[in-house]
Amino acid sequence: MQYGPFYKNVVFLNYNYLCINYINVVQAGKHCPFCLIANNQADTDILLTDDELVCFRDMKPGATHHYLVVTRTHVDSCKSLREDDIPLVERMVEMGRSILEKNKVSDLDDVRMGFHVPPFSSVPHLHLHALAPASTMSFKSQLHYGPQSHWFITVDKVLSQLKTRGKVK
Repeated sequence: MQYGPFYKNVVFLNYNYLCINYINVVQAGKHCPFCLIANNQADTDILLTDDELVCFRDMKPGATHHYLVVTRTHVDSCKSLREDDIPLVERMVEMGRSILEKNKVSDLDDVRMGFHVPPFSSVPHLHLHALAPASTMSFKSQLHYGPQSHWFITVDKVLSQLKTRGKVK
């Protein structure tokens, strides 16, 4: 995993996890809105949560149901992911499906899940978009979240690239 420039002066020994989380809250959390949300330092309605992820509504929905699944630990983007992050991405997808099911989305085949590709991320913190129904998304939403968009990569493509290349191109 790659971390932002605020990690450059940290000595990582066996207490890697503690250092990363401390810096996440102290450094990244000051500037990253998703770090603030993940650490309960923002007034955002958290819909689902666990030790690793949080889920909330997108502020500018691109579909009737539009949720974000965000990592608690700061990860810059899908470009920062590596092969050993496949289980993390799969857990993000699982939480995205769970929130859609919880909100009575019945056709899980009419769902779009994926990530914005840098430099087209509005917030430089890994977040999975879970949108439904995909078939009724507006033209503008299709530009931002469509399978042919240069700004968006589906979760299936991310997982495929991580499995075959070990990174997202």
